[in-house]
Amino acid sequence: MARVRNKKKKVFMKPVVKKNQPSVDHITGNKIPKSFVFSRGKLPGPLRQLQMDLRKLMLPHTALNLKEKKRNNLKDFLNVAGPMGVTHFLILSKTATAPFLRVGRTPQGPTLTFKINEYSLAVDIAQSQLRPRCPQDLFKNPPLIVLSGFGTGDQHLKLTTIMFQNIFPAIDINTVKLSSCQRIVLLNYNKDTKLIDFRHYSIRLQPVGVSRRIRKIVQNHQVPDLRNLQDVSDFVTKAGYGSESEADDEAATVTLANDLGRINKASTKSAVKLQEIGPRMTLQLIKIEEGLCSGGVIFSEYGNGDGKKKQDKEDTDENEEDMDEDQEDIEEDPEGEAED
Repeated sequence: MARVRNKKKKVFMKPVVKKNQPSVDHITGNKIPKSFVFSRGKLPGPLRQLQMDLRKLMLPHTALNLKEKKRNNLKDFLNVAGPMGVTHFLILSKTATAPFLRVGRTPQGPTLTFKINEYSLAVDIAQSQLRPRCPQDLFKNPPLIVLSGFGTGDQHLKLTTIMFQNIFPAIDINTVKLSSCQRIVLLNYNKDTKLIDFRHYSIRLQPVGVSRRIRKIVQNHQVPDLRNLQDVSDFVTKAGYGSESEADDEAATVTLANDLGRINKASTKSAVKLQEIGPRMTLQLIKIEEGLCSGGVIFSEYGNGDGKKKQDKEDTDENEEDMDEDQEDIEEDPEGEAED
């Protein structure tokens, strides 16, 4: 009797199609800003976590799992940045005095060097909150950027404003989708202390005049426990829930142009709530260089480096000329004495 040959069935694997991110901004027509966040030198554990928090902040246009080795130098990152369309570098470093953050534009600069006076990690901020909020789709879209206090007219503050404005994609208020505006990065400059407060918030909307219990029912799709209540109206009008415990400030309310989620409907007022998600930093602008981590010093907190060098060079040249004239006088004097 002939043996029946078992034929192995071929398993069909559906190919995974990755959606390529657009490389050109449809608003400005320029390349969409992309970034690398990496370190130079050895970092302690908290600063390595700060580096990961900054990578998450820069999502989705950054390399979240960027691998770096000790032998890699700045030129290696530049060689990779060109083909990948990377436009900005965020470089963390640590010295014996303080940690520093350098923000540079590739490939030719400029570079802004900030001293990190204080910082808090995202995990520290989440632990300090009663109800931390971090949805899964929070980092699918880039954050909005808000700059405050930079309009003093100083040249170094103008360069700082341009750098941070161009590090995130531009938005068109006429065509932007409200569902894509879920995060905001705030930079506030204090002209008295010359410090920059760096904050990262999540944005959420709540309909005005709707109790917290009703919102939970609509959002979570869960049937409430009514066993101890006589009527469903008792659930809605229960003390402490009939009126919203959180006061809705009129200045913090907006009228939506279209629907957003299940409870925020168009042409209705919604309260804008900001919740910090970190990281948090207090920065001090130390230096601005013309090139990428090199070149002439445009601004220095401790004095204009190029101007000082130029002045020192002129003073040195003048001193050398005076010394040459004195030397000539000394050489001429002995000759006059010999003739006498």
